[in-house]
Amino acid sequence: MRAKGIGYDTGLARDGRFNRPFAPDLVRRELTIIRDDLHCTAVRLIGTDLDRIEHAAREAAALGLEVWFSPFPWDRHPEEILELLADGAARAERLRAAGAEVVFVTGAELSLFNHGFLPGADLPARVAGLLASRELVAGLPERVNEFLARAVAAVRARFGGRVTYASVPLERVDWTPFDIVSVDAHRSKEVEHVYREGVRTLVAAGKPVAITEFGVTPYRGAADLGARCGEILEYEGDEPVRLNGSYVRDEEEQARYFRELLEVFETEGVDAAFACTFVCYGLVHRADPRRDLDMASWGVVKVLEEGTGETYAGVPWEPKAAFGALAECYA
Repeated sequence: MRAKGIGYDTGLARDGRFNRPFAPDLVRRELTIIRDDLHCTAVRLIGTDLDRIEHAAREAAALGLEVWFSPFPWDRHPEEILELLADGAARAERLRAAGAEVVFVTGAELSLFNHGFLPGADLPARVAGLLASRELVAGLPERVNEFLARAVAAVRARFGGRVTYASVPLERVDWTPFDIVSVDAHRSKEVEHVYREGVRTLVAAGKPVAITEFGVTPYRGAADLGARCGEILEYEGDEPVRLNGSYVRDEEEQARYFRELLEVFETEGVDAAFACTFVCYGLVHRADPRRDLDMASWGVVKVLEEGTGETYAGVPWEPKAAFGALAECYA
């Protein structure tokens, strides 16, 4: 596998509130750990704020990491998405022109997280609609591909490097205008028997293949649920406060999942893979199992409720077993 990567959340904002702090020293420290201790050669920089992505991209490029510049439109309409992507492409091109290795990711799972592709005011409503209607599923690819054709044209007018899109399989993307085929490919119990064959089929099409997301959260049974494993939170307002039931923390299940999927990617000829994800700042680890929000976190590190960690002085988290598993595989 050419590019060994991880996703790095630079910040997702809703209603003007970000889900994580963005102190330059902390970002630089985390990206350095990603390079030196996780042995990553690439990082996918995700976020709703282009200033944050651009800052992190410059830090990552200075460390010699391949940068996957990945704006994350959320709750936007198509014309707003195009505006964000065009601005991001221009910023990515400045970085590429300065000598960095940059791939531009033309959004991610746009049909689920944004307006204009599926009925529904938010993500849960859109997913529920898809599950209930075969007609919606059948009509989705046409709408997605029509928009992506416009998006790629806008991006290529401003960016001279490789271009891709972080898709979900239901979108059935036409990969003709893209340089890299990219899929968020979480394995669940329902697709486990065909997962390897699915990856093999993607690779056989001829273009480089990237797995832009793969991973699970650290509790027993999470691997069976795949992409749905994080849906175990109860909220008060917009704040997660507890888990919605009794779960058994199992960091080894998360670590084992990474090992198993990386073996598939290596064996089947995947070009790049990005573990999901480095850190989820809004989901803190607590001793009380019902309030241990980290069990819903995709991060390979667990955020501490207070103080700093012992493994890395000055950062508010500690590595999980998945951190060590990923580092071992990438090394």
